[in-house]
Amino acid sequence: MTSKVKITTTQHEGRTLASSGSPWEGTIGYSRAVRVRDQIHVTGTVGVEADGKYAPTLAGQSRRAFTIIAAALEALGGKLSDVVRTRIYVTDISQWKEVGQVHGELFGEIRPALTMVQVSALIDAEALVEIEVEAVLHDEDPRLA
Repeated sequence: MTSKVKITTTQHEGRTLASSGSPWEGTIGYSRAVRVRDQIHVTGTVGVEADGKYAPTLAGQSRRAFTIIAAALEALGGKLSDVVRTRIYVTDISQWKEVGQVHGELFGEIRPALTMVQVSALIDAEALVEIEVEAVLHDEDPRLA
């Protein structure tokens, strides 16, 4: 799922920061994802392709956003199965089933807490969805689960 997504990491004051190279990261001052101890927080992510274009459908943009999110999680030592919370912002809630189906394909067995809301606009007029997640990394010892 992480093909064609380059993530770099740096350390800063006890945090591991992940960057996808978005020009907005430096301009606004944020990281694609931040890991502190056993938690990873992935910022709102739109489904923009590497060439700067967007898929024409909500499902296509959702898949791409989750691809970017998965790459950020993996760069910080996590995976989609570590996700405990997702937040999805759509510009047209009447199309919720499209993003819901993609979410279900990825998280059907994981079942993180989920919020999905409609917003009037996203930072890029072509973006139909923005997704953020929170993950908690689990020790491999099942007694600690």
